[in-house]
Amino acid sequence: MGVIINQSVKNMMTTYVGFGLGALNTLFLYTYFLDQQYYGLVSFLLSAANLMWPFMAFGVHSTIVKFFTSYKTREEKDKLLNLALYLPLGISLILGLIGHFTYEFLLNYFSDGNELVKPYVWLIYLLAVATAYFEVFFAWAKIYYKSVFGNFMKEVVHRLGTTILLFSVYFDLLQADHFMYGVGIVFLIRLIIMGSYAFKLHRPSLKFSFPANLSRVLKYTALILIAASVATALLDLDKVMIESYLPIENVAIYGIGIYIATVISVPQKAMHQITNPITAEYLNTRNFKKLEDLYKRSSISLSIVSALIFVLILTNVHTLYRLIPEEYSLSILIVLLISLVKLYDNVLAINNSILFNSDYYRLVLGIGVLLVVLAFVLNLFFIPRFGIEGAAVASFIAFFIYNSSKIYLVFQKFKMHPFTKKSVLLFGLTSIFTLAFYFWEFPFHPIFSIALKGGITVLLYISVIYSLRLSEDINGMIQGILSKLK
Repeated sequence: MGVIINQSVKNMMTTYVGFGLGALNTLFLYTYFLDQQYYGLVSFLLSAANLMWPFMAFGVHSTIVKFFTSYKTREEKDKLLNLALYLPLGISLILGLIGHFTYEFLLNYFSDGNELVKPYVWLIYLLAVATAYFEVFFAWAKIYYKSVFGNFMKEVVHRLGTTILLFSVYFDLLQADHFMYGVGIVFLIRLIIMGSYAFKLHRPSLKFSFPANLSRVLKYTALILIAASVATALLDLDKVMIESYLPIENVAIYGIGIYIATVISVPQKAMHQITNPITAEYLNTRNFKKLEDLYKRSSISLSIVSALIFVLILTNVHTLYRLIPEEYSLSILIVLLISLVKLYDNVLAINNSILFNSDYYRLVLGIGVLLVVLAFVLNLFFIPRFGIEGAAVASFIAFFIYNSSKIYLVFQKFKMHPFTKKSVLLFGLTSIFTLAFYFWEFPFHPIFSIALKGGITVLLYISVIYSLRLSEDINGMIQGILSKLK
């Protein structure tokens, strides 16, 4: 676990820097520097691009990670990387042609409701292409266990660029209606830098030749396309559907609640960058003993960290919303439900990596497609009746079923699961801490109140976790920090 903990900590630190910038943008700069309509526009366009880019990437970012270590010669590895370059290009061109001939239809679609979206529809394509190729080059770096730089580019750079753009709007250096063009440029710059880094690690000979086992590779790629589309659809479908039923300002209000809860997913995202290729290697070498050990240890470690973030969010959310303009109304239900979803994601740990790097990924794909249909139906039912809170309820139900299904599949096929007695104890501690600190308020400025309550919560939580020795890896990190302080 040494390299995993080392890079996971670095990834988590850079991810939290990115999320800190994102919080600055989401909670303050967007809300104070942009009109609510333009904030909703940004949220909608990025969500629409997130729904689209998996089709352009066509799953090759996951294919690289799964198959790269299975090829033994430089020539075969080059052929795989060439496929990863050319296949998304071909798919993107096809989708671009389809978009060109249906552009008038798309414009007419937005002519009845949110007119503000119409001039920016083409940006969805640009953002999707830039994101698709960025993910390909990021996977390119991960196969050499070089995830830290890519994670910095993914989590920090575009948010920093957005911060600069928002200040440019505030100081009248950039018009609000040109803001989205600046976002598109930031995504392109990020792509170019990541591509250069990937080619520095491994520059393949660019030839139109295919790797061995091409049919198996393409079959996996096509199925992973479905998987990525399923995961992305479950994440962003609600925002896109809110735009269809409600004024676009509601996308911004919902997005703030989602962003606050998404902070919980940072540890899982950070660890995934390094555990995914290691999981693929264990599966390729059939080292199931190490795989199960990694499964359980990563689950309890991620659960401990994410549970602390869950407690901090739920117990400070009322105070946090006092810092935001009144028109962005608080909904505890949205924050609670999405926070529970993200907490469950962390409990799964390497579950996704096990499934999508094994021969059983087809099963989870079928379940995923059904869940997207279910999520669509649930949103159709809940959003018109309960507004943005209905979207949160629909997402919670869909993700709970989806995650539970994936745990069941791994248990059935590999006879392993992420839970231990310590997991139950941690669940009880999380509930106690949440209830104990939720109603405790300080009569100070919101920032000081959050800092004081958060500091007390963190110290008590870490002390209890350390005393109970719930995770060897977490205790080792704490001991290392204490020894350095001494």
